[in-house]
Amino acid sequence: MIEQYVWDLQEVDGMPVAAVGGKGAHLGGLSRIEGIRVPAGFCVTTDAFRRIMADVPSIDERLDRLSRSDPDDREAIRTLSAQIRRTIEEIAVPDDLAAAITRALARLGEQAACAVRSSATAEDLPTASFAGQQDTYLNVVGPTAILQHVSRCWASLFTERAVTYRRRNGIDHRAVHMAVVVQQMVFPRAAGILFTADPVTGNRKVATVDAGFGLGEALVSGLVNPDVFKVRHGEVVARAIAAKQRAVHALPSGGTEEVAIDSRLQEQPALTDAQAVRLVRLGRRIEAHFGRPQDIEWCLVGDEFEIVQSRPITTLFPIPESDDQENHVYVSVGHQQMMTDPMKPLGVSMWQLTAMAPMHEAGGRLFVDVAGRLASPASRAALLDIMGRGDPLVRDALETVLERDGFVPTLPEAGPGGPPAARASASIDTDPAIVTELIERSRTSTAALERDIRTKTGPALFDFLLESFQEHKRVLSDPLSMQAIMAGMEATWWLNDKLGEWLGEKNAADTLTLSAPGNVTSEMGLALLDVADVIRPRPEVVAFLRGVEDEGFLDELPKLAGGTEARDAIESYLDRYGMRCVGEIDITRPRWSERPTTLVPVILDNVRNFEPGAAGRRFEQGRQKAREKEQDVLSRLRALPDGDRKADEAQRMIDRVRTFIGYREYPKYGIISRYFVYKRALLAEAERLVRADVLPEQEDVFYLTFQELHDVVRSNQVDGRLIQQRKDAFRSYHALTPPRVLTSDGEAVTGAYRRDDVPAGALTGLPVSAGTIEGRARVILDMAEADLEAGDILVTTFTDPSWSPLFVAIAGLVTEVGGLMTHGAVIAREYGLPAVVGVDQATRLIRDGQRIRVHGTDGYVEFLP
Repeated sequence: MIEQYVWDLQEVDGMPVAAVGGKGAHLGGLSRIEGIRVPAGFCVTTDAFRRIMADVPSIDERLDRLSRSDPDDREAIRTLSAQIRRTIEEIAVPDDLAAAITRALARLGEQAACAVRSSATAEDLPTASFAGQQDTYLNVVGPTAILQHVSRCWASLFTERAVTYRRRNGIDHRAVHMAVVVQQMVFPRAAGILFTADPVTGNRKVATVDAGFGLGEALVSGLVNPDVFKVRHGEVVARAIAAKQRAVHALPSGGTEEVAIDSRLQEQPALTDAQAVRLVRLGRRIEAHFGRPQDIEWCLVGDEFEIVQSRPITTLFPIPESDDQENHVYVSVGHQQMMTDPMKPLGVSMWQLTAMAPMHEAGGRLFVDVAGRLASPASRAALLDIMGRGDPLVRDALETVLERDGFVPTLPEAGPGGPPAARASASIDTDPAIVTELIERSRTSTAALERDIRTKTGPALFDFLLESFQEHKRVLSDPLSMQAIMAGMEATWWLNDKLGEWLGEKNAADTLTLSAPGNVTSEMGLALLDVADVIRPRPEVVAFLRGVEDEGFLDELPKLAGGTEARDAIESYLDRYGMRCVGEIDITRPRWSERPTTLVPVILDNVRNFEPGAAGRRFEQGRQKAREKEQDVLSRLRALPDGDRKADEAQRMIDRVRTFIGYREYPKYGIISRYFVYKRALLAEAERLVRADVLPEQEDVFYLTFQELHDVVRSNQVDGRLIQQRKDAFRSYHALTPPRVLTSDGEAVTGAYRRDDVPAGALTGLPVSAGTIEGRARVILDMAEADLEAGDILVTTFTDPSWSPLFVAIAGLVTEVGGLMTHGAVIAREYGLPAVVGVDQATRLIRDGQRIRVHGTDGYVEFLP
């Protein structure tokens, strides 16, 4: 049984991570790749760690305390983890285990200098690298020192940083075990890191080599800046040679020391171009073996490269799968739909089945491939124009890709991009009856869906849904609906362009669209003010709502004075808007009807911040401002040369925008209404599967695609491992930031505003609703945690329609994601809120409670003292 504790690295290849940890498993794999040199060594398995842990006094109680500790209480975590480490280090290594380690060491040479490195089972994983979370010790000499440092590696599983990292990644402390790798020390002339994909841009075809003199510890610790080589297609395409004043070298007696580099050598490159290219060639071989981009630690010994570690690069955004070798350019759907969070598999597949364009999934997000449209000059111009009006950062990112020689070939007009779509909106009359008809069509279709789905269960339900998705697409693609949407948008653009040209006025349409009729999203926000009017005069109800935590609170309300009226008001609101929620394009997200507590903080804010009748007054004030603006604009136009013609044209466009701009929000409302019908039917199927012991939990179906769920319903069998893998992957996707534009090379292209009219220190964004406002920034990432006062400025990642009830209580809006015609921008204009969207990292750069000034006309945010 002794030898089970120690395995030679050559024997480790193919052994499970559970036995040898992530680092050990990767080194074992590396040691078997032809042409890859790995220093000789052995692995002390996790069985040894378990044996030691069994001797740690009261370890279960300590791990319980660690798991229960507040993740923000760093002092408690620091103290408890230090106690566990000390206890582990003090336990003597059992004689038989010590003998096994000593025998393995003798094969390297008993006094050989070694590196002793932690290899945890939750380490170097595809979704979490744990890089630097546990300890490594270099140049350790002699059996006594080796055993001591093996114990230190075991203990390093409980460093404060490792404990915190596990908490953030949802990994149980008990589920992680520690192996230890002992390798013969190499004494390199140069060392560093090779990334087989560019870690900054994500480009999989560009490798980055960081290099310095001596041991790689100098680079890892930040002691020196590295030389950086960029290698693409077998040649160095960029290099930056740093002044390397210090290096880390091994001491003959063990340990390491910092040394000064001879001034004549400081600016010499640590590698030649030829060596960098050769190293990348080795890296590509390693990448191919492991099947994904790698972060590789290397050493140059003589003229040969030794590889001392390789792990997956976990920060890269995944690339949508493609069945060809063509170049693709993907635009983020989430940035258009105001939902950049990851979606669960059922949500992804439902959107793919009901969307009007092919959708590609990566990292739990959806993308549309626009390479074909970019390839044709005519469709390219139309695409860039529409993207630029919506989000200038997307347009700039696409133009950046187009500047890359040959990435997007230019095709003749008959190519797959095709001719630009003709604008049919001009042929639609400015007639409010059109909007009424469209809304009625949508309501009739949804009512038929609700009626017909009631009798459908089992496999028949899925057949019915596939037919319903075709009706869904038919409603979505109704030519009259598209004409009405474009008519409102084009009228807005016309007014902003022409009134800017004729009157020198920026974003004039913002005021002209205040309180436009028929906007279901703005009506949703105002309707919650009416709910607050019902609740405000009932103090028992208000007091009760302040303590609400349980989703069944509506059933408790009738027990209070005035509670029946309050319940009826909330339920009436939910009957109309309860299908909505944050991130509503993901069918798996909990709807307001399923989680009504989400609305309670907003209702209480409205009770506190507004007087009775605020909804009606607010709408009328907006309508009056719009009317006054209309008269002002028309009178100023008539005073211009050819003024009567200009005024008449403007009048027609003002009538047009007020007729159609409100309808811009209705199709999304219709989609989400249908989604809620689909969801309830699917959850009923999930409940049947739970009752039949096919699934442990109803919401497990969210981690299956629509087709997979269909198969489970037919077979009454499910792959539990697949569901767990999907849960793990979904959790990891939260750490990824989806790019606006992503290429098939993996390059995340962010885009820039390229403006020189923004004051120093200000944050640049897109102006979407005119005006300037100063106030307290409230950085809110979860609508359910909103606590707003009148005059606050909402700062958040994105706002979809579900955020609209908050808009009535704020004075301005700043978001990280958004465009001119996205929902948050439309509602900000309807409510007259100065708004700037597309402000990169706004929620990180603006502190909650900080005073800021929002320039909604010019598109930037200033910090105030």
